[in-house]
Amino acid sequence: MIKVGIVGGTGYTGVELLRLLVLHPEVSLQVITSRSEAGRKVADLYPNLRGYTELEFTQPDTKALSGCDLVFFATPNGIAMQQARELLDGGVRVIDLAADFRIKNLDTWSRWYGMEHACPDLVAEAVYGLPELNKDAIRSARLVANPGCYPTAVTLGFLPVLQTGMASLDGLVADCKSGVSGAGRGANTAMLMAETGESFKAYAVAGHRHQPEIQQNLELALDKQVQLTFVPHLLPMIRGIHATLYVRVPGDPDLQALYEERYAAEPFVDVMPAGAHPETRSVRGGNTCRIAVHRPQGDEMVVILSVIDNLVKGAAGQALQNMNLMFGLDETTALRQVGLLP
Repeated sequence: MIKVGIVGGTGYTGVELLRLLVLHPEVSLQVITSRSEAGRKVADLYPNLRGYTELEFTQPDTKALSGCDLVFFATPNGIAMQQARELLDGGVRVIDLAADFRIKNLDTWSRWYGMEHACPDLVAEAVYGLPELNKDAIRSARLVANPGCYPTAVTLGFLPVLQTGMASLDGLVADCKSGVSGAGRGANTAMLMAETGESFKAYAVAGHRHQPEIQQNLELALDKQVQLTFVPHLLPMIRGIHATLYVRVPGDPDLQALYEERYAAEPFVDVMPAGAHPETRSVRGGNTCRIAVHRPQGDEMVVILSVIDNLVKGAAGQALQNMNLMFGLDETTALRQVGLLP
């Protein structure tokens, strides 16, 4: 059994990890930390877990975490980089669901996250945990940077067409929408139902932290610079991301066949039939990214639609997929949930 700990078990990604891990046949949950809820039973805070775990939240304790085989950090940015080294030195593997190890350029990271990085050498070592891009490297990694939710949907949507070499790398547009759970569980007036219900807005148009992550993914995969405009929007729903992506592709390549071939061996990417329109509700609660490719009016502009559950494939589910790969398991283990309808 894989002995697992979670640092920061009270947020939305933390409870998603718990929901998935309690049914994993190869996992033994050892430690779940929370400074604010220490001493409280996990199932008292999250009653959906009643009957699945008797664990209590505890204060963060490196000694207890050092008894694990793997530790997930479901914490705010800046926490994992303070604690990861000691765990790694003790032979514990680490998956960080925050952004501490995602961006390789430390100046860029500091500019977007407003702090100096505590362990630059570990940033260089960390493997970016998008399995459809880095599967082999993830298998041998001891430190994995779990991708952001928007970068997952956008990267998976763009990659096949950009990797043909036929697409224009100037003027890429990622027009993305997310449910309110993407903002986390903390109290925030702007996320109240009375503030978000029956409304729709763009935010962070001047710049969003996921922009450099998306750009890094595409440029590393292509070994070329790209020009990307990324605009996020807030939808009045709890879960889900819908990314509408625009790219110019001269000529008439068979993009449907291209996408189907690129993701044929990927269990969590579903390329839908030509002309389809994927819905966020079809992936709610599951680890699947659904993609459809369109060429409106048959001209050069290609439109790719990409949907995920931001808390599963965009966070906890992808982290579990990475854990499975790191420990030599089938990557689909405990992740075959069907999307929730209605």
